[in-house]
Amino acid sequence: MLSSFRAVAARAVRPTSSANTSIRALSATARIRSADHHGDHHAPVISVGPGAKPGEVATDENQSTGLERYQILGQHKGVDVFDMQGILVTRQGTLKDPIIVPTFSKYRQIGCTGFPVDSHDTIWLAASTERENTRCPECGNVYKLQQVQMESVEDAGHSH
Repeated sequence: MLSSFRAVAARAVRPTSSANTSIRALSATARIRSADHHGDHHAPVISVGPGAKPGEVATDENQSTGLERYQILGQHKGVDVFDMQGILVTRQGTLKDPIIVPTFSKYRQIGCTGFPVDSHDTIWLAASTERENTRCPECGNVYKLQQVQMESVEDAGHSH
């Protein structure tokens, strides 16, 4: 039993000849690099923490990966990498002049509270970059997603 487990584990961690995928030990799926499925959208390099040293309990900083690690590293530098503040709505969004909502992905939930702000309860809208606009059925506010690229943690916050 142990020898068959070792054989499976040895095959799983062996490097692959393909430059586009890699196999993770004890996983049934291959990891796909971001350039393989995002077209011209460039996602950040998925980073991996160093892990805990033997005899220590791992912290978030040394065990986090991917977007969580990106957020934690940004917090240590005092940068809100996902810009979690609400969008300042100073006007009514129209079909000709929609309210622009930046997004890292093709889909995003938008909470509309009307114009002027808080004129109605929050209505959640499912917006997509595949549609021209998304309109609130209560107040008529029009929103448009604008695809943005993720910047490195070192550059985040300096372009505003």
